[in-house]
Amino acid sequence: MRDVLLALIISTATCLIIGPVLIPALRRLKFGQSVRDDGPKRHLIKQGTPTMGGVMFFFSLALGTVFIAKGSMVTYVLLLFTFGYGIIGFIDDFIKIVKKRSLGLKARDKIIGQLLLSGMLAWVAVNYLGRGTELVIPFLGTTFDLGWAYLPFIIFLAIGTTNAVNLTDGLDGLAAGITLFVALGYVLIGFHQQLFSITVFSGALAGSCLGFLFFNAYPARVFMGDTGSLALGGAIAALAVLTKTELFLPVLGGIYVLETLSVIIQVISFKLTGERVFLMSPLHHHFELKGWSEQRVVFTFWTAAAFFVVFGLMVYNATF
Repeated sequence: MRDVLLALIISTATCLIIGPVLIPALRRLKFGQSVRDDGPKRHLIKQGTPTMGGVMFFFSLALGTVFIAKGSMVTYVLLLFTFGYGIIGFIDDFIKIVKKRSLGLKARDKIIGQLLLSGMLAWVAVNYLGRGTELVIPFLGTTFDLGWAYLPFIIFLAIGTTNAVNLTDGLDGLAAGITLFVALGYVLIGFHQQLFSITVFSGALAGSCLGFLFFNAYPARVFMGDTGSLALGGAIAALAVLTKTELFLPVLGGIYVLETLSVIIQVISFKLTGERVFLMSPLHHHFELKGWSEQRVVFTFWTAAAFFVVFGLMVYNATF
């Protein structure tokens, strides 16, 4: 665990060093956040806050992981998949902010990029890392071999996870704080499976979120943008695949699931009945519009995330 703690410290320190340099640079470049007109009115004061701060994760994760877990193929797969999704987010942010194209990267191009990355993750995990095409069934401990269907399943899992984290990134410190807890959960899972690279990467991921929170907690001085949220989602999805906890992820990342479900329910309800179930989706905005302060929403969701991770670890321990 000493190596994990060192990875966490290195990645946290990297964010703390980069932040004071990166944030003024983003401000000078006028890489500011655009706030939705139909969102909570209190968010209008966030207009112009520097975004694309997720670039910090590229440096903090790389240094925190490679410095400790050198030469491991698992390490490089985790980093390449995380950075691949982060680059998609970076291009999307760049087009929105610099090119002034509100929709960012075309949906077709974004999906193609995500499909290729997710397919590569599944292929490498099965053919080069020996992870197989089986899914471990929670509580039962038995496995179910998906065979050829494993590839589309992992594509669905990875794309779903990254976009769920992206939906969660709507309040100061929300996505980074939740991902911090999930990453700590994977530290323990990696330790239990005696997967050194997984444990170190998870520690570095936790440290990256912790360091970023120093600048992103309320009131945020920088936002991670799609650059950060897609990178974090990619990291969590890759950890689930490489630890064979694909079916445990919905519990460990329960808040991500609730945020996504709130959007799906809202859209379906409005299309079928013309009525909205929530005051606004994703779910965190619903509580804001009910009068909760932003800090109260974030701390409540952080607490719930911690409970989900603890429950997920209990399910994991009951299974293995």
